[in-house]
Amino acid sequence: MRPILTLRQYSHDLIVHSHDHAQLVFGLSGALDFEVGGQGSQVMQQSFVVIPQGAHHACGSPKGSRCLVLDVPSEQWLAQSLGEHAEASRRLLDTPGRLPLDAGQSQLVNWLASSPVQDPLIAQQGAVLLLASLNSAAPRQVAGKRLPYAALNAHIDQYAAYPLQVADLARVAGLSSARLHARFVAECGQTPMDYIRSRRLHSAVKLLRETALPIGEVACRVGYASQSAFAAAVLREFGASPGALRRAVNER
Repeated sequence: MRPILTLRQYSHDLIVHSHDHAQLVFGLSGALDFEVGGQGSQVMQQSFVVIPQGAHHACGSPKGSRCLVLDVPSEQWLAQSLGEHAEASRRLLDTPGRLPLDAGQSQLVNWLASSPVQDPLIAQQGAVLLLASLNSAAPRQVAGKRLPYAALNAHIDQYAAYPLQVADLARVAGLSSARLHARFVAECGQTPMDYIRSRRLHSAVKLLRETALPIGEVACRVGYASQSAFAAAVLREFGASPGALRRAVNER
């Protein structure tokens, strides 16, 4: 029988597959790049990703990461082990994406990670406790209004050339930095800094395509002091260099 809970180390080697059971991957250290259900994100501490049964997914960690993985044995196990919590768990396990963990859930994940999860009883009971705790948190994760993206985008665009921190966006949204981080992860599967970086780079591509500004000037306008760092970021985000993106427009 497949273990329910395992500790796994991920490296730069890309894993691309699917499996006939649902899976939850909890970040312990490092950052694991993940794509499931067409959504890309990073799994880090205080977050986890849901991989539904049969969902095609890919993951890898250029700098290495360590995760606690919960492989759900079967639908029958879910019904027998979680009782009245089973239906909420089914809803959770059917929706791909990344979600945040609150302080209590993070403490439980860390406790299990330091326990002998190879012991079938600890793995069984630990998985049940973990799933039940996630079910009880689910209504709070989706409650309330969505973040004010128009105001956040306007602030990022206005100050794109300057250093921006999570606290800057938190003030715009009227939230604490910690709450803003949790809301971003829950709503769009990105951290606030990931969101800032992505919006800056999309603005940069627009400048590359619609203006004749030197690439170094474009880099400065979106907050990059180094043209080489800017070029590397564009390559990671879009799979092409700034010069190649500009040439593609000119060739058309």
